[in-house]
Amino acid sequence: WHSPPLHFNISHTSSLVACGVTIDAQIGIDVEKKDRKIKHDILSFARRYFSKPEIRFLAAISDPQVQHMEFIKLWTLKEAYVKALGKGFSGAPFNTFTIRFESAAKGGFNMLDNLNPKDSETIVVSFDETADLTSNWRFVLLELANSHYVAVCTEKHSDHEGKENFPGKLTVWKTIAFLEDECVSGTAAIKSI
Repeated sequence: WHSPPLHFNISHTSSLVACGVTIDAQIGIDVEKKDRKIKHDILSFARRYFSKPEIRFLAAISDPQVQHMEFIKLWTLKEAYVKALGKGFSGAPFNTFTIRFESAAKGGFNMLDNLNPKDSETIVVSFDETADLTSNWRFVLLELANSHYVAVCTEKHSDHEGKENFPGKLTVWKTIAFLEDECVSGTAAIKSI
């Protein structure tokens, strides 16, 4: 008997550290403060790093606060994805793929539109046809304590009959080293987006 491989990924901001751990599946995690300051205009920054569909999506948002929130969500999803690939920010340029939500019911193109997660799937569309840039990934986007966004990206797996096998167990802990260790999953501190 061999134990299955353990995978982990870490992300941090000035006020939070996030660690994701899986068994037998690659994982990427990214955490960002919701109010993170961006040095330049959001669209100028997006033009440098995001794909054309993502730039169009952001440009269509007239409210600057909503545009900022959607930018941060997209950034965390993209960062989690390239980390799950094992490439990081410089290894898989952000503008070579698009993160989007696809409505399962309509088959349409919607991005971060508060869709019911049961009716939609976050997918990756690659522009360079690289073999490992596929949509074989599952994403979870969370809001923590109304102050941070956390994106988690893990590989999808199939069982021996080809059916998707994703246990989907996500447990969130609030830990202050040597002082506090509290499971906050299922509380008001965690909101699935």
